[in-house]
Amino acid sequence: MSNVTTALITGASSGIGAALALALARPGARLHISGRDAGRLSTVAAACRAKGCEVHERLIDVRDAAAMADWIAQAGALDLVVANAGIGAGSSDGRPESATQTRAVFATNLDGALNTALPALECMLAQPPDTQGVRGRIAVIASIAAFVPGPDAATYCASKAALDRWAVATAPHAARHGVRITSVCPGYIRTAMTASNRFPMPGLMDADRAATIILRGLEANRRRIAFPWWVAWAARLVGALPLSWSTRILATSAGKAPL
Repeated sequence: MSNVTTALITGASSGIGAALALALARPGARLHISGRDAGRLSTVAAACRAKGCEVHERLIDVRDAAAMADWIAQAGALDLVVANAGIGAGSSDGRPESATQTRAVFATNLDGALNTALPALECMLAQPPDTQGVRGRIAVIASIAAFVPGPDAATYCASKAALDRWAVATAPHAARHGVRITSVCPGYIRTAMTASNRFPMPGLMDADRAATIILRGLEANRRRIAFPWWVAWAARLVGALPLSWSTRILATSAGKAPL
């Protein structure tokens, strides 16, 4: 996106976050990137700097609301904030997910995303608008899993569904005040998170391809970016079926590995 000069991205040490950082890196740009793996985050930062970009890296846990609010406030004016950090887990033995795993997934995928998006929204509302009346853009990385009640990844699906609904419901009011909010719902992306999946992954794509699609959708001011389109439509169709049908379709003999 040529109109993005300053951006803040969580979960930027790998996967979609790293791909977005590299896609936005260019001379004159300033990136604030975070992660929990110092080595991988440093590698991404170095690759962005090699493209002529100013990079500020930060080891931070998105579950820490106070630390996140402080980091975002200190970043200065931001054109784009991407709440990307997330974890994936499920059940592979036909038993419900443990209470510990359920709370851990919600804490990162929902609370962590809101700990990013809410302070970003507050800061952007105070920023002056550009020539098009836009004060800033916020993208939350949800998932196509938000559209389906997957028994083998119940908490993951629920956390992403809540995040997607928050984003698309908040977007109209935010837009009236110059802040664009977008829910990004990717399908299967070739990352460390999907490497442990023991089931077919239709539409599997590389993270750099996903980053291209996301940035194009943000530039078009879309409120939801769901891709690949045919996987998204299939998920919506399955999600619209009677629950007895959809859960039977979605149940697998080898689900996602637990934490």
